Amino acid sequence: MDIIEIILLALIQGLTEFLPISSSAHLILPSQLLGWVDQGQAFDVAVHVGSLLAVCLYFRKEIGDMLVAWYATLTPNKEDDAALTAEQIFNGKLAWWIIFASIPLGLFGYLSADFIEENLRSVLVIAATTILFGLLLGFVDIKAKQNVSMETLGFKGTMIIGVAQMLAIIPGTSRSGITMTAGLMLGLTRENAARLSFLMSIPAISMAGGYLTLKLITGTAPVDWYSMAIGSVLSFVSAYACIHYFLILVNKIGMVPFVIYRLILGITLLIFAL
Repeated sequence: MDIIEIILLALIQGLTEFLPISSSAHLILPSQLLGWVDQGQAFDVAVHVGSLLAVCLYFRKEIGDMLVAWYATLTPNKEDDAALTAEQIFNGKLAWWIIFASIPLGLFGYLSADFIEENLRSVLVIAATTILFGLLLGFVDIKAKQNVSMETLGFKGTMIIGVAQMLAIIPGTSRSGITMTAGLMLGLTRENAARLSFLMSIPAISMAGGYLTLKLITGTAPVDWYSMAIGSVLSFVSAYACIHYFLILVNKIGMVPFVIYRLILGITLLIFAL
């Protein structure tokens, strides 16, 4: 890849990883529509690492509180448990909910990755999923009651979102998009649906990055460390900015702008594919 391709692909990954518009679709499309050289697994690992670092840094306080509370659940002590606040108890539960809700994605991804890689990474599939799940997001955003708290969502609700997250394996679906859609469907506010989606992205990106890293280690393709370094840094910066501004604006602008974008993109791709 030349420097322009490296910069654009890294920025695309960082910006689309957390927006409900599918990062995997946007990373596939340049090679299929513009004739760019496929970025390869090493570059995918690098930009995933950048996105992962961004979400971990942005939610560092929440993650720290959840880890402390989660560890407390592993070492139960009556005196310590009695001193826990309601927030600390909830943080411990939330950590467990996210862990369990990530299992369906991991299993489904492990079992279906090769099939999807060989059969579903096409412009037509991306066009169809972009339109379908865009319309679903728009419908839920308009109809959602947005009156359920994170505490009320509970383990069952978080698991429903985790099961919905499995669909993100299909290119064009959008992991953040489908988890926000499920969260809104269950009654979360837009901001809480986005926050939970971002927190759930940490194990999801870690699993995807780990899988790609394993394939990279066991493969024979050469590694372009220069491209990886630039890609990781730019993905980190753009992802961090994306998370920050999305959480500020999501309650004001809603999901409609992203739905419109998905419809325009999907129809354009359909025209191209047919």
